[in-house]
Amino acid sequence: MFRPASVPGPKVICVGCDYPDNGTVGPHCHPRAQLIYATAGVMEIRAAGSLWLVPPQRALWVGAGIVHAMRARGAVSLRTLYIAAPAVPASLPNEPASLAVTPLLRELILRAIQPVPEADEDGRQDRLFAVLLDEVGLLPRCRLCLAMPADPRLRRVCETVLADPGRRRDMAALAEIGGASPRTLARLAERDLGVPFSIWRQQARVLAALPILVGGGSVAEAAFTLGYDSPSAFASMFRRMTGTAPAAYRTAGAEPEAA
Repeated sequence: MFRPASVPGPKVICVGCDYPDNGTVGPHCHPRAQLIYATAGVMEIRAAGSLWLVPPQRALWVGAGIVHAMRARGAVSLRTLYIAAPAVPASLPNEPASLAVTPLLRELILRAIQPVPEADEDGRQDRLFAVLLDEVGLLPRCRLCLAMPADPRLRRVCETVLADPGRRRDMAALAEIGGASPRTLARLAERDLGVPFSIWRQQARVLAALPILVGGGSVAEAAFTLGYDSPSAFASMFRRMTGTAPAAYRTAGAEPEAA
């Protein structure tokens, strides 16, 4: 199988792939850093002990050598940039980071993915990549990720919530699933997740809302699917957790509104 990220060549290699709903790519890594972006659909990416949901308003930066896996949440049109080490913007970390995609970057990616003549005698492609990399280096970070625990008891609980984030289970019911007391789960959450479990569950519901919203579902549909009593309660939680209104995600490719 051709692996573009492992082939010596230009400083930026652009690859496009389409995946059906629930299409997967198993754990793997690349010798180049990677900007993972989808023009349509939502990607679920697991990397570096976290789960990331990446809608068309976001991209995921993954450093060289970082193992990651992807699942499509809806049909996904993936556009990936593999970037050689000397060309990586100095502002970007090696660990994964969710980045807010600007309209300019979206158009640059769409242009870069188009085939070009083998001979680039006037250097047009190099100039395009230079502007693209400058834009990537300036992108603001955002918070569309979930920490995933190392402890198997808490992991069972977290995976249960992710499988049905709208179901209302109290800590006693979740503790029975995990095989630990509610107090132990609370302690493990602070240690492994870095936040109280109640906050982590809200974060999980935010991420679960993204495929609904990006797929054209209303804020009300997302709210009731995820167990909220009203759209306003859900929207308030969503904005508090992300700094962005949920309605901003209903138009794929649109620039999210400010908080």
